[in-house]
Amino acid sequence: MRVTTDLWVSALTRRIFSGGGFAAVMRRGAAEAGTVFVLVRDRFGAVQLFGPAPQASYDTAHPQDRLFVRIGEGEEAPALEARLAKEQRFDSDIWVVEIEAGSDAVEDLLAVTTL
Repeated sequence: MRVTTDLWVSALTRRIFSGGGFAAVMRRGAAEAGTVFVLVRDRFGAVQLFGPAPQASYDTAHPQDRLFVRIGEGEEAPALEARLAKEQRFDSDIWVVEIEAGSDAVEDLLAVTTL
């Protein structure tokens, strides 16, 4: 059974705060099954965007896990924010969480996969 998006985002933000980082929910989507996008800013101003992995990337042994892929590698913040705006027009139920990870690596907070 997969946990609700609301609960998953809440757990993510608590974990980030407990690691000395910062998290803010910039946009709330559907509480039960909204898609989550994570905008990661580091202390030097670099920005990364993580979004849901394609369905083909999921492990059949753990289909309930939320997998993420890095989107727009090397793009500047305005381009990534424009990408998020496009996603919002496509799906009004998305969640956008902005984080500064603190002492934890992003890969320790999110299940990141490569395509």
